[in-house]
Amino acid sequence: MILANVFCLFFFLGEEFYEASPYEPVTSRLSDIFRLASIFSGTGADPVVSAKSNHCLDAAKACNLNDNCKKLRSSYISICNREISPTERCNRRKCHKALRQFFDRVPSEYTYRMLFCSCQDQACAERRRQTILPSCSYEDKEKPNCLDLRGVCRTDHLCRSRLADFHANCRASYQTVTSCPADNYQACLGSYAGMIGFDMTPNYVDSSPAGIVVSPWCSCRGSGNMEEECEKFLRDFTENPCLRNAIQAFGNGTDVNVSPKGPSFQATQAPRVEKTPSLPDDLSDSTSLGTSVITTCTSVQEQGLKANNSKELSMCFTE
Repeated sequence: MILANVFCLFFFLGEEFYEASPYEPVTSRLSDIFRLASIFSGTGADPVVSAKSNHCLDAAKACNLNDNCKKLRSSYISICNREISPTERCNRRKCHKALRQFFDRVPSEYTYRMLFCSCQDQACAERRRQTILPSCSYEDKEKPNCLDLRGVCRTDHLCRSRLADFHANCRASYQTVTSCPADNYQACLGSYAGMIGFDMTPNYVDSSPAGIVVSPWCSCRGSGNMEEECEKFLRDFTENPCLRNAIQAFGNGTDVNVSPKGPSFQATQAPRVEKTPSLPDDLSDSTSLGTSVITTCTSVQEQGLKANNSKELSMCFTE
């Protein structure tokens, strides 16, 4: 309730480059999502076999084995592919709504695998790019100016909150190991997925498997004296090391967990006791704790979009 009030008040205070997220921060990282991604991406398997696998196709097959995932995926594919007229290829509003339902209601172990699958060839990367049916949900005849698109997004309470959440969780940080705020890949991935189905819907810009570049459907042409601000806004998608690292980490089934240094304990030699056996002088039963700062784990919290657990700011609006 308090968060909703704060966001409603903030809404009337005018434009800011970065707005505060109205959602509760994601703090936990422990889940099976990255472990599953590791298994399905072939990490640890024969490199030759893994290189030939289409992990995005495997992700789609896994979705079809889950009733809820299959139902909602079939729904948005049908809606987004439905031609309205020879001049109108689809109903974008209905397509966006169906996509929001899919990403909000299907567990992230399925949606993330489809959206962030790792690719070794162009066919796989193109399937990944086509996940959200971009010809309807993403592309348009012309690219609007990014600041104009941001302005349209901010007139919608839900789109505005999702964009603010993306900036809060994916804004590049140069004080962390991963370039993500609090080294939290899961928060960034969830915030990115949360923007799909809105005017600010992001997607992969091409089907190249070599690099990961995502962007909203916009450009900075016609920005005038706001070009610098526009370019900065666009770079938060196209040249964002946090987002790129998070997508790559999920595709590889890896995560980074920063642990505090553990103290090293000096072992104490037990005193010898007469007439009882003792350990030889050159043996020790002592152990010391490791002191590495960075450890690698293979899991991030099993949690979909943070918005799943919120009331979607019900005090201000309803979806």
